[in-house]
Amino acid sequence: MASLGAFIPIILMIILFYFLLIRPQQKRQKEVANMQNSLSKGDKIITIGGLHGVVEAIEDGTVVLKSGNTKLTFDRNAIRTVLEKGNRVEASTEEKAPETEQKDEEQK
Repeated sequence: MASLGAFIPIILMIILFYFLLIRPQQKRQKEVANMQNSLSKGDKIITIGGLHGVVEAIEDGTVVLKSGNTKLTFDRNAIRTVLEKGNRVEASTEEKAPETEQKDEEQK
């Protein structure tokens, strides 16, 4: 019975490490994998090196980014974050177009 009492703190430490370290890391890895798999043409992204660009084309494991007048090929795993989805950008420009037309008419 005394030997069982010596293992309880060790078991509690393992459980604590699981919930504080291992489980959150697994969630982050799943989120990053989902983000990288959901990339689409037109998305504005940032690479792990800090390069800002727009996704021009997507192949199996690589992504072609357009940054300025340059097209660069990166590994899909080099994408850190997606700033704006391509579909949202198109929708937001469509929504802004009538507003700007109304403002132009008001100014005249």
